[in-house]
Amino acid sequence: MNKLITEPGNWTDRLKKNTIRLGYWTAAWVITLAIAAFGPKFIWDYARLPSLLALLVNLVAGVCWILANKQNLRDLDDLQQKIQLEATALSLSVGVVAGLGYELLEDIHLIGFQPEISHLVILMSLAYGMGVFTGNRRYK
Repeated sequence: MNKLITEPGNWTDRLKKNTIRLGYWTAAWVITLAIAAFGPKFIWDYARLPSLLALLVNLVAGVCWILANKQNLRDLDDLQQKIQLEATALSLSVGVVAGLGYELLEDIHLIGFQPEISHLVILMSLAYGMGVFTGNRRYK
């Protein structure tokens, strides 16, 4: 007989399965991003077709990562969803405000280098991590 979705063991099993799936898609996205970024220079000498294919594979892996993340978030309990929502909102807000300010610094010649997206990704990741950490501490 089928178990109800509300049973604790079934929810725990689903959460574990979702987390593993999210981990696999995260790894796939990172690996395909590395291939798309470094393959043209080190593997196929900037040939267009392999570069385009690598980018398309990365985009597909990215979409699958987004869907796995969405499923994982959907199956969290209400408190964990709230913590994730607050951390995501913090990360997005920091990214928009800091990203635009960072770009403006270069536009008005207050910095002598080109802003890099990787700096913004690191800042947003730190903001997200801090949001999850403080959310878990606040609701403990």
